[in-house]
Amino acid sequence: MSNEYKGSTLWQLILVIPGAILAFTLIISLIAKSYGVANAPAVAVVEPAAVTAASDENIKPEATVEVAAADAGPHVDKSGEEVVKAVCAMCHGAGLMNAPKIGDKGQWAPRIAQGYDLLVKHAIDGIRSMPARGGNPALTDGEIANAVVNMANASGASFKAPAPKAAAAEPAPAK
Repeated sequence: MSNEYKGSTLWQLILVIPGAILAFTLIISLIAKSYGVANAPAVAVVEPAAVTAASDENIKPEATVEVAAADAGPHVDKSGEEVVKAVCAMCHGAGLMNAPKIGDKGQWAPRIAQGYDLLVKHAIDGIRSMPARGGNPALTDGEIANAVVNMANASGASFKAPAPKAAAAEPAPAK
């Protein structure tokens, strides 16, 4: 007798391959069951309205912004110090783009010599690398003038701050 392998027939392969797959699947499922994977809780059926409410809750904003009405009362000009801190100090505090530093009398002397009106005009219209209104178009002419007085006086000038414009008088209620 010879111990030679003669090959498998087609019918043997048809029986062995699916049997091997079935045995492998059975082994994996037994391992999964022993580790508790097969005992996972069933997924509950959720109503569509509950899903919508839950997703709305997840995507709602953390905060909301309320914008004040445009007619919030008469405009009150900011002080020169407020404008300088909010807008002008960015460049004039550090001397960026050749801006005269606040408090440097040597840099401000030629500008102060040009006069208050010309300084205010340059601040409103812009000059060289300084943008008009310091880059904040929301500033009024009075606020710009207040800032010019504040910076120039801190640098050796003795300008007087312009008087605030009186708010429009409201008509008295009819009796």
